[in-house]
Amino acid sequence: MKKAMFGGGCFWCIESVLLELKGVHHVESGYAGGQSTNPTYEQVCGGTTGHAEVVYVEFDEHVIHYQDLLNVFFGMHDPTTLNRQGNDVGTQYRSVIYFYDESQKNIATTMVNDLIAEGLNVVTEIQPVSNYYKAEEYHQNFYAKNPEQGYCNFAIPPKLLKLRQKFQHLLK
Repeated sequence: MKKAMFGGGCFWCIESVLLELKGVHHVESGYAGGQSTNPTYEQVCGGTTGHAEVVYVEFDEHVIHYQDLLNVFFGMHDPTTLNRQGNDVGTQYRSVIYFYDESQKNIATTMVNDLIAEGLNVVTEIQPVSNYYKAEEYHQNFYAKNPEQGYCNFAIPPKLLKLRQKFQHLLK
């Protein structure tokens, strides 16, 4: 299995989308890139730890390519808003790709540069994986467990609809 890590706003949204993809075997919500050890959700949401809400992904590269994951990632969030996704505001909601190796770094950098060349003002950070911590258990697979929760019911169904329309060929 290969690993990937992305931050694109609330981790519940990105997690819900990636769980739908063939070749994705595990998705975990967590926090990465900050300074403190074992941060809590409340600390990260307070914006004082430097962590971003992220999803850690394990995938079979023989079924789905890293480039495909990036295409879905960029298609499911706004990479042009600095430290914001919708109503979620703060550095913890930044658009960020954490890479595990030089190949991932190169693929991500090329994709960002291509989007910029197309005229998008992409603010997505590309950083090596650092200081990752799994989020509390109640955050794992949150949407599946809480589909009627207000935020989830508002934010996630449109992303899943867009996924099914735009990336049908990648779905389980």
